[in-house]
Amino acid sequence: MIEEEKLTESLFEAPNIDQQERMVEAILFASSKPVTIKEIIGRLPYGCEPEKALKNLKEKYKSRGINLVKVGDCWALRTASDLSFLMQKETVEVRKLSRAAVETLAIIAYHQPVTRAEIEEIRGVSVSRGTIDLLMDLDWIKIGRRRVSPGRPVTFAITQNFLDHFGLESARDLPGLKELKSAGLLESPPPPGSSVPGELLEGEGEDLQSELFNEEKTI
Repeated sequence: MIEEEKLTESLFEAPNIDQQERMVEAILFASSKPVTIKEIIGRLPYGCEPEKALKNLKEKYKSRGINLVKVGDCWALRTASDLSFLMQKETVEVRKLSRAAVETLAIIAYHQPVTRAEIEEIRGVSVSRGTIDLLMDLDWIKIGRRRVSPGRPVTFAITQNFLDHFGLESARDLPGLKELKSAGLLESPPPPGSSVPGELLEGEGEDLQSELFNEEKTI
């Protein structure tokens, strides 16, 4: 009877934290995209603490060649930023976006959620459907909630894929005016109500500021 009770207890007892870390590590390593807490919980045995396991793993990976990073509401394993030079032998196809696409993306990133009319007001020119479609095809912007105003216009916002591409946890991590000025990326203040300048390339291993901003352009 005692052995049966122990067996029953073991079925509902969560693995120790070391084993939980191994499980979470395996899930992250095998995933081709960032994983949410909910997805991790769905794969772990009952009673596990994925938040604690992730916190411990992040600390352990801090000085390793691979770091555990948070991307929006998800987690992923990424090559340590200071070792990016080791990947320079990889061939990357770089595609340059049009100035209209660059400016539209920058406005959405800094003013989200923003309607098409608001984008056009900031840019001072109309936004073609092709520009919006291109950015959506890249999965860098998405349609947000409809604005509670006449006509119920849709809004646009940046996606998690945008954050992941540029190594950002959230839109709050985008460079501010002070950072841009100190980096020499802004020679003069932008017009009132405008976003920051931009020159965005679709490529890997580039710094966000050098990809998203060009000191010779202003919106």
